[in-house]
Amino acid sequence: MRAERQLWFWLAALVLVVFAIDLIKEILLPFVAGIVGAYFLNPVADALESRGLRRAWAAILIVGVVAVLVALALILLVPVLAEQVRQLVTALPTETERFKAFVERVGREWLGPGFPSFQTALERAIAELSQNWAATAGTIMASLWSRGLALVNFVSLLLITPVVVFYLLVDWHPMLARIDEALPRDHAATIRRLAGDINDAVAAFIRGQGAICLMLGVFYAAGLSWAGIDYGLLVGLTTGLLAFVPVIGWMVGLIFASTLALVQHWPDPTPLLKAVGVLAAGIAIDTAFLSPRFVGQKIGLHPVWMIFALFVFSYLFGLVGTLVAVPLAAAVGVLVRFAVQVYLDSSVYKGGSADKPKDTP
Repeated sequence: MRAERQLWFWLAALVLVVFAIDLIKEILLPFVAGIVGAYFLNPVADALESRGLRRAWAAILIVGVVAVLVALALILLVPVLAEQVRQLVTALPTETERFKAFVERVGREWLGPGFPSFQTALERAIAELSQNWAATAGTIMASLWSRGLALVNFVSLLLITPVVVFYLLVDWHPMLARIDEALPRDHAATIRRLAGDINDAVAAFIRGQGAICLMLGVFYAAGLSWAGIDYGLLVGLTTGLLAFVPVIGWMVGLIFASTLALVQHWPDPTPLLKAVGVLAAGIAIDTAFLSPRFVGQKIGLHPVWMIFALFVFSYLFGLVGTLVAVPLAAAVGVLVRFAVQVYLDSSVYKGGSADKPKDTP
């Protein structure tokens, strides 16, 4: 009965936490970003502290360096990306017509007599896409605004997140000590072991996969720009940032880069071959070196489960849910594996015969 009361207590606490997060999710972004940033940077603070630097000064140094890097990115990179987005939006009708002409040319060669029906369907689809483009863009912008990317939230992200990161870096180990003191004494060892497994899985994603995304984003941006793809910087950085979803992010980048290369440069196949080569080299480097080196097998998530978690958490909690989807899914995966092991070791799974001695011949 005592175990049942504990189970109901923790279930009720979980429901209350989820309900509270749902109520205040619109203001959580700077704090969640600060927690993620502090978790990512905590090993750097530990290293500086081990070299004799006081924890507070280590936190000030880290936050200052990161702030300078972010400022440089905003000054140097954001205007270029914004210009590429503007050019893409402006050139979209022209690019659509070029894509239509390319598809019609290929379809006429491959389909022969069946081409007229294909052409009718293609024109209808492009017409519907063109008509709905303005409405779709408006819907996307309205959704982004309502999901927490309004100007006020963006400013709060820039101003509040560094403060949150600083205080969390300073108080990281005292906070962990206080949490450890509050653990139920009967289950403290098990909870510590599970927390260690969760920490390994979450660290593999936030620190390992986060570093991989940044490196691949720079590689893809430079490579696609070298391949002569218009908007190569935008497509490359986006593909790198989507690399936290295995294979899916790479496939999205391959489709966009290949389509742009075909539309912009056909019949010259050189940009297409360069773009495919860059993306193939990127996934090869990731598979052979980056992922084994920075992540290994610590995340323990199947790609399908990862994609499902992204959809569920982003639907429930918006942008905040998208930011924490994979780390939370990794933590849930550790707990599920523990629960399955407890079940396999229990008499519920083994049955009454598990407690009986085996017959001796």
